[in-house]
Amino acid sequence: MLLIAAMILSIAGCGSSTSKTASGDEVELKEDGVFSFVVSGEFYPFSYSDKNGKLDGFDVAVGKALAKEMGLKAKVDKQKFHGIVTAVKTNRFDAAVASHTITPERKKAVNFSTPYYYSGPVLFVQKGSGIKSAKDLKGKNIAVAKGSTYESEAQKYSKDISVYDSDVTALRALSEKKHDGVITDSITGKQAIAKGFKVEEAETLGTSEQAIAVSKKDKQLLKAINKALEQLRKDGTLKEISEKYLKTDITKKP
Repeated sequence: MLLIAAMILSIAGCGSSTSKTASGDEVELKEDGVFSFVVSGEFYPFSYSDKNGKLDGFDVAVGKALAKEMGLKAKVDKQKFHGIVTAVKTNRFDAAVASHTITPERKKAVNFSTPYYYSGPVLFVQKGSGIKSAKDLKGKNIAVAKGSTYESEAQKYSKDISVYDSDVTALRALSEKKHDGVITDSITGKQAIAKGFKVEEAETLGTSEQAIAVSKKDKQLLKAINKALEQLRKDGTLKEISEKYLKTDITKKP
């Protein structure tokens, strides 16, 4: 009986904790005073492991800046992109700062903050392939990151879709002539080209808003995140982070 009681108390202790942010908002967090957020870790230059094995990148820096603005400690972890929304929905993390495009389907599972940057799907092809636009993709093979909005975008143009755990891996495979095209964001594609990947930009297919995902249960946390984001926009921190990692400002609405 004592053992069972101890187990119940232990499980209860693994729940959430109420913390106060710097602005006085009371929020529910997994750990008292700690903002626990998740990134994919495979989406250079948005999130990746540096030479010392530590997570770095635009998304990581934004998450840490949010924690600081809210007066909380930052704790960052990584997970395969296609499982991140579920992980946030089930409260494994307080939030995901992982370049999620706001979509109706995702909004059924989690709540989203105001956008912290703007992007859009871009078609990249092999150098000299002759493919000039998405209209040329009929019957061709397109590679994308699993679980990304680029997967559904690719389905508009071809039934032959290959999926990878990350956009960078898909672009590398394209460079090695394993596919006819890759749909990803402009920054990731340009970074791959700068690294020597033999790919080129063919066509911009649209625009999108990227936001922070939070469990639907955590409405006060979402409010605090939005408040912190607004301050980071006003004081230029978001712009500074963007220019540091991406050499351009993607945080301003186009």
